[in-house]
Amino acid sequence: MRDRKENRVSSQKSRSKKLAWLAGIAIVCGIVYYGRQQTVKPVEPIVTTGQQGKRPDSLAAYAKSVMDKNHLAGAIGIVRNGKLTTVTSGMADLKKRIPNSSKQVVYPIGSMQKEITGAMVMQVMREKAHTDQAFSQDTKIARWYPNLKHADQVTVGNLLTHTSGYAVPTVEYARHQEYTDLGAVAWTISKIDTTDQLPAGSYIYSDVNFILLAGIIKKETGKSYSQNFYDRVAKPLKLTHTYIRQDLPKKLHLAVSYRYVDPNYYQRAISYAVPVSTQLPGAGNLVSTPADFYKIQLGLENGQLLTEEEFSKMTHLKAKKTLYSGGVYLKKHETIHLAYGTLDKEHYGAYMQLTADNKNGIIMLINQRQQSERKLKRIAFQILKRIKARTFSLY
Repeated sequence: MRDRKENRVSSQKSRSKKLAWLAGIAIVCGIVYYGRQQTVKPVEPIVTTGQQGKRPDSLAAYAKSVMDKNHLAGAIGIVRNGKLTTVTSGMADLKKRIPNSSKQVVYPIGSMQKEITGAMVMQVMREKAHTDQAFSQDTKIARWYPNLKHADQVTVGNLLTHTSGYAVPTVEYARHQEYTDLGAVAWTISKIDTTDQLPAGSYIYSDVNFILLAGIIKKETGKSYSQNFYDRVAKPLKLTHTYIRQDLPKKLHLAVSYRYVDPNYYQRAISYAVPVSTQLPGAGNLVSTPADFYKIQLGLENGQLLTEEEFSKMTHLKAKKTLYSGGVYLKKHETIHLAYGTLDKEHYGAYMQLTADNKNGIIMLINQRQQSERKLKRIAFQILKRIKARTFSLY
């Protein structure tokens, strides 16, 4: 009897110890699980133009994975069968906690602006036709810049194709002052006149060509480059997120540029300063989004900005010596339109590659990267191959 009682007591103690041990394990597991939950990084949402709240398609998800794998922050407009989807990743402003998925974020487009400047020149050319102020791609720029070196040999077409021979390597260096359009032109002229330049007809890519074109637009219309842009481009296309940098409204936020320095994100922060932007009228002083820039691409050929014939003329100028003409490269037997832009000392990267019918391609606006231009294009090519195989250019 006593033995059975002692055995029963012993058995109860054993069960109690086992239950206590199991409870302890459960608590530890719960703590570990909870801790793991707290350290999981949230997946940033993919913003799909016109499709917010819907499940992203596999192409958008793939583009997001490519951005994350390569430590890119920014926005990529994916164009497939004429439909644009915007994919974002990372932060536009780490300090202010503004993500690139915000609808208020815009990005510098750098040299991708040159195509827009070229179109504005073509518009002015059209308006002046059949008047005593008519000019063409063959008109010498001495008409506007009589004292500029080689101006009696350089044509409008030379400026539009970077075959003027002009170059000023320091044009994007910060000068810590703001310029008017003609002030920026005057600085450019003084540098050209006081430095060695290649003969007219020589190809050398330089912002100064399009700064001089911005000056021609100003001289021919009597209005600033910015006013011409708003009247000729922004208003007809109903652009809501494209502005001259110095005119950017407070409701919009310019993405800060960052460098990814392995393994650290968001290093070496630097923004596109207004004074520097005023140095580059017509050549790199616009900010935009993939959606707005796609509207511009469509407008360049559908009659809203230029007719198809005018766009063809702009991209096939007689002065061209490369695949570049009027602000854009025509590649792969002219089936592809391509442009790239960046800014000196900053980490932005802007890249556009679209099929000639504007129905497939990408518009990439990046504000964090570690890659060179060629490496960034190789990353973009991974996405382009998914959009339409055996179609796009690697570079």
